[in-house]
Amino acid sequence: MTDEAIVALYWERNETAIARSDEKYGPYCRSVSFGILRDRRDAEECVNDTWMSAWNAMPPHKPSKLQFFLGKLTRNLSINRLELRRAKKRGGGELPLVLSELEGCLPDSGSVEEAAEGKELAAFLSQFVHELPEAKRRVFIRRYWYLSSVADIAREYGMSEAKVNSMLHRMREKLRAALEKEGYGL
Repeated sequence: MTDEAIVALYWERNETAIARSDEKYGPYCRSVSFGILRDRRDAEECVNDTWMSAWNAMPPHKPSKLQFFLGKLTRNLSINRLELRRAKKRGGGELPLVLSELEGCLPDSGSVEEAAEGKELAAFLSQFVHELPEAKRRVFIRRYWYLSSVADIAREYGMSEAKVNSMLHRMREKLRAALEKEGYGL
């Protein structure tokens, strides 16, 4: 079934939209959630919450790329669940580490002007990632979108952890320089 047909089912308030979404994108959404949470039961619950969120979002939203729309919902729900879990049992984890890594690259979001520039910044970041060579892009996305650990990335791509850390460091420095060049204050 095409994405357009599935979105049309949501707009018609037809419950088969959820079943079709799960058939087509369930494995993808479970992979996104499990990559963040590292717990199959929690990941499954987040995916179920994704279908409910999609149901509530359509209408008014009419996503042109259903996979990315559902992936973003799943990712946000998984991060929220991870933060809730961390609040219950103070501990380490990838989210705080990843956020601290990116802290020096992204501008503060304190002013109204900066908030208004959020879409421009998102487009700039998307373009930055798109222009990276494929291997670097994969590492960057695995780390900063899927919140994978450096050890997992190294294992998946057959690299040493030191090489992954070095690549990530160089990409963050390149991102910082590009942002400064574009006038985003750090």
